[in-house]
Amino acid sequence: MKTALYWNKLEEQKVHCYLCPHNCKIKEGKRGICGVRKNINGSLVAETYGEICSAGFDPIEKKPLYHFYPGWNIFSVGSIGCNLHCKFCQNWEISQTTPDEFDYLRSYTPEELVSIALGHSNNAGIAYTYNEPTVWFEFMFDIARLAKEKNLKNVMVSNGFINPEPLEKSFEVMDAYSIDLKSFNNSFYKKLTSSSLEPIKENLKRIKKRGKHLEITNLVITGENDNAEEFENMLKWIAGELGSDTVLHISRYYPTYKLHNPPTSPETLEKFYRIARKYLDYPYLGNMHSDRGHITHCPKCGSLVISRRRYRAELEKIDENGRCKHCGERIVVLS
Repeated sequence: MKTALYWNKLEEQKVHCYLCPHNCKIKEGKRGICGVRKNINGSLVAETYGEICSAGFDPIEKKPLYHFYPGWNIFSVGSIGCNLHCKFCQNWEISQTTPDEFDYLRSYTPEELVSIALGHSNNAGIAYTYNEPTVWFEFMFDIARLAKEKNLKNVMVSNGFINPEPLEKSFEVMDAYSIDLKSFNNSFYKKLTSSSLEPIKENLKRIKKRGKHLEITNLVITGENDNAEEFENMLKWIAGELGSDTVLHISRYYPTYKLHNPPTSPETLEKFYRIARKYLDYPYLGNMHSDRGHITHCPKCGSLVISRRRYRAELEKIDENGRCKHCGERIVVLS
């Protein structure tokens, strides 16, 4: 554990954590909503600093990132805890737990993790993923800073629910962000995630403004956020505020954790994909088999530039600078 960042002292040994928009006021001996930041004797401690529950090499497409070093691997690292309580969380065993309840944490230093990342061929860098990396911000930042010194790329796979100050700090070391935009309805966020929408929208704009690579994932849940009009409003906002070249992954929901709604129908996903193509250059389908939902065409000349099978990408007509070989349009990040 390590003394946390982004907090201040209050009266009666309470502390105020301002890492994320929950802005938890934490009594001595208690934890914040995330379950891993604890008030110990009037100081806020990041309990999982140096503690990892899972690490391994993945195709970068699994993050999902389709336009950032396609065809490369990435070293994925995760811990426990989360500042959202999504009733449909796929990783709830690690996200909705505390250090007292979880017995499988392993200790690593930043140097050890970066050394592992450097030792694997065709590895673009390190992804901070599996659980919400915001809640282990201090450890993530120290790893990412060292990784950057070694010319590795850093990717934050996040729910986007973070305050502006730490997000700005992350820009010093992060190269790409894969952000969940779970719905375009604040009631959804409040009911199913115990959070709110507006901070995430503002953070997406901040990421885009800073010129970082950004891809968005929207999990479509039956009966919760599968309203076509609401989905189209989200697309209009993305195109208007972030740009029509924003990559959007439209993902299929399956029942898990506390939510038992039926799986999203393929017909709904196909319909949303068709709507998305009216507004965005690069919509994709996730968690389902569809050739149309995984390949990339150049939005300028229409050439097939990337084909994908499962999580493996084949660069068909992309040059070494990430541009379409036919017309020169910039498609992906490769350097």
